Amino acid sequence: MTPLTARIAAGVADIPAADWDACAGGGNPFVGHAFLAALEASGSVGGQSGWQPVPIVVDGADGRPAAVAPAYAKSHSQGEYVFDHAWADAWERAGGAYYPKLQVAAPFTPVPGPRLLLRADGEGQGAGPALIAALEAVVRRHDLSSAHATFVDPAQLPLFEAAGWLVREGTQFHWTNRGYASFDDFLGALASRKRKAIRKERAAAVEGLTIRHLPGPAIGAREWDAFWSFYQDTGSRKWGRPYLTRAFFPLLGEVLGDRVLLILAERDGVPIAGALNLVGADALYGRYWGCVEEVPFLHFELCYYQAIDAAIARGLSRVEAGAQGEHKLARGYEPVPTWSAHFLPDPGFRRAVADFLVREREAVAMDRTLLSDMVPFRRGDTP
Repeated sequence: MTPLTARIAAGVADIPAADWDACAGGGNPFVGHAFLAALEASGSVGGQSGWQPVPIVVDGADGRPAAVAPAYAKSHSQGEYVFDHAWADAWERAGGAYYPKLQVAAPFTPVPGPRLLLRADGEGQGAGPALIAALEAVVRRHDLSSAHATFVDPAQLPLFEAAGWLVREGTQFHWTNRGYASFDDFLGALASRKRKAIRKERAAAVEGLTIRHLPGPAIGAREWDAFWSFYQDTGSRKWGRPYLTRAFFPLLGEVLGDRVLLILAERDGVPIAGALNLVGADALYGRYWGCVEEVPFLHFELCYYQAIDAAIARGLSRVEAGAQGEHKLARGYEPVPTWSAHFLPDPGFRRAVADFLVREREAVAMDRTLLSDMVPFRRGDTP
């Protein structure tokens, strides 16, 4: 049997799209060649962004990639949504250099998915350990502090655990489609008080407004200009500066087509707010939101309720509306666990982080149990 060989590519764009997507599959758009290459082409990663693309490729016996990992050399911890700033501070107080580190992720995207992209044939499916070993080799050979795979598909956790990576747990809020035929059908599963509150919110949010659902090919320069102003406002308030460039958004609409869904609110024909979503094989992923006019409950309407409408219409099983946000709970989104995996080659640092993770995991599990008791469904209608 020909041994597998690993290499670092200059970028996702340097790998043929067909080869990358043969490993990524088509279910999760955020690990597909189109999304990741658009980040590179638009200048959202690379350059001075602090996200230097270093995708890891394991070639099979046929010379084609059997496994790939969307990997980045990071000079900071922004845009990850799994916060390790305390780890960085501790390591640097001890005299080490935490940055650069290796990040295996879909940049700026707190969406769970595969991080070890394995070709569907037998050779690819057996390449997971080799890909993890390649990630570890990059850390050691380049004297990096650590490697981090964030928002890992739970099916891949055993591969990381078998390699000795530490696993960290978090929580997000997802909406689950339990065979609903309409939004009213979903509301019927809620307690009466919650049902009335949501109807009141929706009516107030859309009063005097027009809501439009635009797939990628229908989004023109006017709409992208409007959405860019929304995104800039949100980015400047949340992160100090937007992560993504202006060029990224129309490029995304071009390369992903109908897998992009922009939900716009307009007043007298003028866009005042918008939510950008991507459509996966079985989920609607809410990603970016912003507004130029404050309207009560409009954020909930565009990001959560309209997303539910869109998911039901498409027969999708869930809506994943991004990181954090306990306010989603009252709107039918339920707490679900998320995971990340971490490779820390220094034994002392690893012991300290492992101890922290044990205590953190207990607190996260307790918090999620409390949140689960607060779901708005009628008694007996929760899973």
